[in-house]
Amino acid sequence: MKEAIFVIAMGIVLWIVALVFAIVMNAESKIIWICVTGAALGAIGLRYTIARSRGK
Repeated sequence: MKEAIFVIAMGIVLWIVALVFAIVMNAESKIIWICVTGAALGAIGLRYTIARSRGK
């Protein structure tokens, strides 16, 4: 389960990097919201995976 947690965490980091890059490049708001949504869904998935690994 630790591998899955690592992969999800890296996905969140990549979404945040993409968000910063989109802001610096002055991208459309649609692209920025896609990055925000990706990071938020990753955080939800990370929380779910951690809870599931604990058996709750």
